[in-house]
Amino acid sequence: MDYQVGLYIRLSKEDDNEGQSESVNNQLSMLKTFAQERQLDVFDIYIDDGWSGTNFDRPGFNRLIADIEAGKVNMVITKDLSRLGRDYIMTGHYMERYFPENRVRYISLLDGIDTGVESTANDITPFRAIMNDMYAKDISKKIKSVKHDKQRKGLFIGGKPRYGYKMDPHHKNKIIIDEETAPIVRRIFDMALTGMSCRQIAVQLNAEKIPTPASYAGLNQGRVGPYAGRWSSERISDMLQNETYIGNMVQGRSKKISYKSKKTIRQPRENWIVVEGTHEPLIDPEMFDKVQRMVNSRKTTRSRTYDFLLKGLIYCHECGYPLAVINRPNAKGKDCLYFVCRTYQRFTKAGVCTCHSIKEETVTNAVLQKVREVCQPYFHAEELIPIAEQALAEARQTKDHENEIAALQGKIESLTAHLDKMYMDKLTGLLDDQDFERIYRKVKEERSALEQKLSEIDTPDDSPDKQTEIAKQLVKRFVDTAYCSRDLLVSLIERVELTEDKQIIIHFRFRQPEAIS
Repeated sequence: MDYQVGLYIRLSKEDDNEGQSESVNNQLSMLKTFAQERQLDVFDIYIDDGWSGTNFDRPGFNRLIADIEAGKVNMVITKDLSRLGRDYIMTGHYMERYFPENRVRYISLLDGIDTGVESTANDITPFRAIMNDMYAKDISKKIKSVKHDKQRKGLFIGGKPRYGYKMDPHHKNKIIIDEETAPIVRRIFDMALTGMSCRQIAVQLNAEKIPTPASYAGLNQGRVGPYAGRWSSERISDMLQNETYIGNMVQGRSKKISYKSKKTIRQPRENWIVVEGTHEPLIDPEMFDKVQRMVNSRKTTRSRTYDFLLKGLIYCHECGYPLAVINRPNAKGKDCLYFVCRTYQRFTKAGVCTCHSIKEETVTNAVLQKVREVCQPYFHAEELIPIAEQALAEARQTKDHENEIAALQGKIESLTAHLDKMYMDKLTGLLDDQDFERIYRKVKEERSALEQKLSEIDTPDDSPDKQTEIAKQLVKRFVDTAYCSRDLLVSLIERVELTEDKQIIIHFRFRQPEAIS
């Protein structure tokens, strides 16, 4: 039979550690000598340098298979069986099925395997394949052990650092702040702290055409279409909850199913490897904790149509589930928001719970009044004025006007985009007229305040009387609005429960729950 020979050579990083005997040149010299001594016609040489034997999706091997199926190669020669592969299942497939079905003769020099002749070496080929597989498994365990040891020491072993960081050019396995993307990360946390949802933040970043982490890193985004390369609420949520931004190294969030597969599965949070204080933080821990509370407060609510101050904080006292909110006319025919028990809504006929119907405004006002009573002893306007004056004086000395103006302009643009989105929701029917007017008025007032502040920065008055007046205004604004701040409510209140007889129970984070009528 006339043979057209394909010489196949493979070298992995693990094999390279064995020394020169496993090198590409050594394998090539051995295979060429064998072919010349037997006067075999070599069609081509196929080399996979740096490829693991557990993976059969290799460029050189795929080219060899293509030539076999094209009828160009009918003999394959390797140095030993492990060069063909270390996965005994796939190696057996090619040895026992693929090569015979395609009338390909396979020779392994050092193992004495030759499928063209009867030999006892051929009979023990499956056992050799299993031994090669066991070797690959042992190597995988050793590599995994080394990686886990580095992770426990707080060393970064990933491919790309978390968005906002980059590799330290002077220290291996260390990350430092990336000054190009760090401001975007800080801005995302600032927007979350103002009450914007993850979806709203994603919409804003997409509107400004800010590159996503994958786009910035030059990674394959894995999908095509109109949503490729765009920020998503899931990405924002993952960033807002990642401890990497407070200086902790977080690794081990996923692991490979097997050393033979590239597929990974996500690990539960308790299995993550977290090492504190390994690098410079991007976000202050106190700010990070506030954002966590605000993000977590939204996990228990399903409503996206209505916005209210106690969203994600209000629960049914009897069944323990979050209360739903509905919009319906009151006795005067005016639309109002009402809290109702979600369990009652779903299982009304079963009588599992009761309606608990009550105006959202009534509950909110009662909670705010209680918060005001709790916080009032600590709010003394006259004591806050000197603090405000000192803060203004320090701001005049250290403030970078250009940065502050840019930040204010960014917030104003963000609120403007939010207003545009609300208007589109109103046109499409996602937002009714009453909710639109209420939210529109609130956002517009906030934007007007920012525009006023921006104008004051452009034309500052440094006279003492003017600074004192500004300090008084700041204190008054703070005292008037502090109790209505969602940030304050989330920080102070763990949950609010509404009983069947309309009693409100507030669970503060710092004291035992207290009932109010």
